[in-house]
Amino acid sequence: MIIDTHVHIGHMLNFHLTKEEVLYSMRQYGIDHSVVSCLNAAEFDHQLRPVPEPYLHSQTECLQEVLDFARQYPQQISAAVWVRPHHETADTALYDMITRNRQYITAVKFHPYHSNTPFDDKRSEAFVELAAHYHLPVVVHTGGCEAAECIRVYRVAKKYPHTNFVMVHMGLGTDNQEAIDLIAQLPNLYGDTTWVPVSSALQLVRRAGADKLLFGSDNPIDGRDTYRCNRNGDRSLYQSYFHEFRSMVTPEEYDKIMYQNALRLFPIKAAR
Repeated sequence: MIIDTHVHIGHMLNFHLTKEEVLYSMRQYGIDHSVVSCLNAAEFDHQLRPVPEPYLHSQTECLQEVLDFARQYPQQISAAVWVRPHHETADTALYDMITRNRQYITAVKFHPYHSNTPFDDKRSEAFVELAAHYHLPVVVHTGGCEAAECIRVYRVAKKYPHTNFVMVHMGLGTDNQEAIDLIAQLPNLYGDTTWVPVSSALQLVRRAGADKLLFGSDNPIDGRDTYRCNRNGDRSLYQSYFHEFRSMVTPEEYDKIMYQNALRLFPIKAAR
């Protein structure tokens, strides 16, 4: 079994990620379940410029997109709530929507870069409280700007010891060493494999154990064959996870990383 804990749909930031691409890639590359968030919730672009008003979408609109997907394919798809701390808060409408659709929702998603809001900022705290209220894990983009520094996730995870946090990318664009050090220090802080070299994943496993790493990919960010190749046709990093990485760890460790840890941290009932 393989569970991908970091998948997207949406049309924003020059990306056009469709439900059809997600389903095709899952069938083609043996992915049993995907945790999906909607990138239409982005508040700032790649240059940290505000997304123009006509292209902004509310967090409930974006959640509705993934809920519709999850309802249609409940065995294969569950929803992550991508929150928008720069423009919105954890209001009654969001709580009500999650309560009504709790069976389809498995995570709360933060993107400090595309919200241009530090994860340890007071504006983010109401959403962390929301995740704690529903006993949902918090998945956080790390890397690329000061707001998305790994240390900020560590600080919040330390403050909320009964909530689980996943440090997505383990510091995108870095050597991942800071992330590995921080993840090893807290029992409720985890890493994922999204654009993380196999060598760094192996270091985390050796340092903190296979219980602290989950499979994630950003699928289908490079198109429907993201698991096979990038947009230039070069072999995808994820082929290394599907093949070479398997021989670098024990079968028990491999199963933990590829699906068992996700089942333990995320309420993915459909995949059990």
